[in-house]
Amino acid sequence: MSMLTPPGMGGKYRVTGAAYPRMSRPRRRRKIVLALLGSVLALALLGYGALQLIDVFGGDDSGKRNTAASDGNCPTASAKPAKANANAVKPATAPDAGPAVSKAPAVALPQPAQITVNVYNATPRAGLAKAVGDELKKRGFAVGHVGNAPADFDKKVPGPGILLGSPRTDKAAYSVLGTQLAGVTTQTDAREGADIDLILGDSFKELSTKEDADKALAVLANPPAPAPSAKC
Repeated sequence: MSMLTPPGMGGKYRVTGAAYPRMSRPRRRRKIVLALLGSVLALALLGYGALQLIDVFGGDDSGKRNTAASDGNCPTASAKPAKANANAVKPATAPDAGPAVSKAPAVALPQPAQITVNVYNATPRAGLAKAVGDELKKRGFAVGHVGNAPADFDKKVPGPGILLGSPRTDKAAYSVLGTQLAGVTTQTDAREGADIDLILGDSFKELSTKEDADKALAVLANPPAPAPSAKC
């Protein structure tokens, strides 16, 4: 009887041989499955790490810079500039004198003494034409006829006044006279002379102050330069 046979047991319960019987399933297949899973996981981690290294060292900064620059109004060069040679001799440049300031050319305007003004009153206010004519004379204008407005305009001018003259009269003369009264309108008729009628309307209160009129004349003679266009 074998030494592996418990005492008192024999017959069919007798254990033969020199080893205990195997009571569990072999573990070789489980080890193979675990090894395969570990290999797949290791390959995945290696692939992810390689992609991260490519992003870090390869980068996409140039594309981002070009995209950000293209959002503005100024064009940008796609190629990277070459590095300057440290030993290269730089060309001499003149000192920067600052941006050039452009000035609009001065406009030649007729002097007030060259403009003959006829002052007519189209309102019910008595003596208005004479008072305005005297003030214009003090400001240097040549004053012609002074009196009530013609029937075509008498009590028919709702605004502050009308400048009436020949279509051949220099438009600058209308502009100079218009600086003396804000809100006047301009009309033309069939006259031959260069004189201009100032017809005072219902809403007329007073002439512009001499200070304001002089400022307006200065702007007419020296118009502001147009704003320069934006440069990159």
